[in-house]
Amino acid sequence: MKVLVSDKIANEGLEILHRSGGEVDVKTGLKPEEIVPIIGDYDAMVVRSQTRVTAEVINAGKKLKVIGRAGAGVDTIDVEEATKNGILVVNAPTSNTIAVAEHTIGLMLSLTRHIPKANASLKSGEWKRGDFMGTEVRGKTLGLIGLGNVGSEVAKRAQAFNMKVIAYSPSVPPERAHKLGVELVSLEQLLRESDFISLHTKMSPEKKGMIGEKELALVKPTARIINCARGALINEEALCKALKEGRIAGAAIDVFCTEPCTESALFACDNAIVTPHLGASTHEAQIVAATDTAEQIVDVLQGKPAKHPVNAPTNPR
Repeated sequence: MKVLVSDKIANEGLEILHRSGGEVDVKTGLKPEEIVPIIGDYDAMVVRSQTRVTAEVINAGKKLKVIGRAGAGVDTIDVEEATKNGILVVNAPTSNTIAVAEHTIGLMLSLTRHIPKANASLKSGEWKRGDFMGTEVRGKTLGLIGLGNVGSEVAKRAQAFNMKVIAYSPSVPPERAHKLGVELVSLEQLLRESDFISLHTKMSPEKKGMIGEKELALVKPTARIINCARGALINEEALCKALKEGRIAGAAIDVFCTEPCTESALFACDNAIVTPHLGASTHEAQIVAATDTAEQIVDVLQGKPAKHPVNAPTNPR
């Protein structure tokens, strides 16, 4: 087998691919137009979030049997085109669950206790305790948009802080939410009642900008929004306007509509915390993502079933 690894993955994953006896080429930072001329030589491809696997890439991959996403989200892969071409797409859906959940809680606490601003102030030689009066999360309501793997772990951690947790997650059975101690509500109710709103839903065309001007108008002026899911779920322009006008108290944003992102109106918002898509950036998460994906790549190329298939081609290669 011949495998193209087009984004950096943990060495443990590369070792699995090498041990299988195949040829492994690591070529990172390639744009789709640079992948098209070379992808025809490969049986498999491993990506993370930087590589865009477009229809052109897929159609040029005449030998491709499987595309592995070393992580959860597959919105950078044209899954529909892969399915049409008989190419299996696999991912590692639970590899970054704990990492993202912990980052979410970290951002929530950073917002309420002004940790980034206090740190910067003190390091600049100022001692301004009075400027950084915080808010406790105890007794507050956390609204989760999405109660899947990550949302469920965030709920557990929030409950340890004695927070009330509500969720908007239409596909989650009521009995599962009840078991988690979470009340399922409409999106409108969640927006009106939550002190903190955290997004943990998958990206899809119909969810683009699901939090926009109309939705932000429903939110309490004391509420704070956290997004560690996908940038396009929130209308960044509307969010920035709401922050600057004081219609919401703050936001912590880890993901952006266009990445890498080095310029954004959100950067100028004093009540916003921004991080460069760090949700899954732990050593533990990256090792699990790489090894889980590599094992599936080897299995598929050896004619075995994948553990986490994203699609089901009717005529697999």
